[in-house]
Amino acid sequence: MTSRPCLALLAAFVTFVHCWAIAASAEVGPSWSIPADVKTKLINGYWLAYKDEGQGTAIVFIHGANADYRSFGPQIAALASSHRVVVPSLRHYYPEHWNGEGSDFSVEQHAADVAALIKTLGLGQVHLVGWSRGGAVAIEIAKSHPELARSLVMEDGLIEMPLQDTPERGKAAELRAENDKAIQQQLLAGNPTKAAEVLVDSLTEPGGWQRLPEPRKQVVVDNIYTALGDKRARPSTSCSQLKAFHFPVLLMTAEKSPKRYATLYREMINCAAFADPIVIPSAGHNIHGGNADAYNRALLTFVAKSEQN
Repeated sequence: MTSRPCLALLAAFVTFVHCWAIAASAEVGPSWSIPADVKTKLINGYWLAYKDEGQGTAIVFIHGANADYRSFGPQIAALASSHRVVVPSLRHYYPEHWNGEGSDFSVEQHAADVAALIKTLGLGQVHLVGWSRGGAVAIEIAKSHPELARSLVMEDGLIEMPLQDTPERGKAAELRAENDKAIQQQLLAGNPTKAAEVLVDSLTEPGGWQRLPEPRKQVVVDNIYTALGDKRARPSTSCSQLKAFHFPVLLMTAEKSPKRYATLYREMINCAAFADPIVIPSAGHNIHGGNADAYNRALLTFVAKSEQN
């Protein structure tokens, strides 16, 4: 018969081995390569890669679909002299090369990860900037963790709202579904570059992919397989939730942006009486890259006003 002291000793040993395994796993780091100038933190069980430069009140940039921290290179260079600039790559984006398999890829998961990173780094209240799909992530952070938001910037930001169906919205939804299907078909056929071309042309205009600089093409291709993982319906946001935002909100679009963002912004303004969106000239959906100087000026002007409140 096993004595109680022996059982207690065995239990303690098992606990020690379990804790050692967790610690060893944490020390090993991610199984994919991390660029030398990029930091990582183990966040919600995932090694989150991020850029972190500058000092002062933090501006946290959240990239869109098929993008990563590299998308905001011009902002890191320009804004780190006056603010702390933090730019994470969301879960399963570059530098991980993901195959689209798994169940931990969603707007909600990405929002939970970024919120946890903000807390882990001790950033306090931050200026949240969400670009495209990243806007949906920023909205979720603002809803779930309003104490972390000093302000919110929607850069052609996506938001799901319970809107009345119209023929125009139905047609737009059908077109998006067709594009998504075409992208997934190209990926399943082993044609990531063609899938990236379909994506970019759908967000800009036919031929938009061919006009992209090679570094931006590489960013899209590096992240294109995330299109296979984005399967869940995005969380919906009600008017009452928008009205609860007690921090400054900037709605930003561009002269050549797809019209759907202006439509989304009108619905947001109807709900919560936000200020009219600002329009950055000579830029399309990639506003921060298409006219970085005008974008940075507009963002810093808004941030400065927010910090005076």
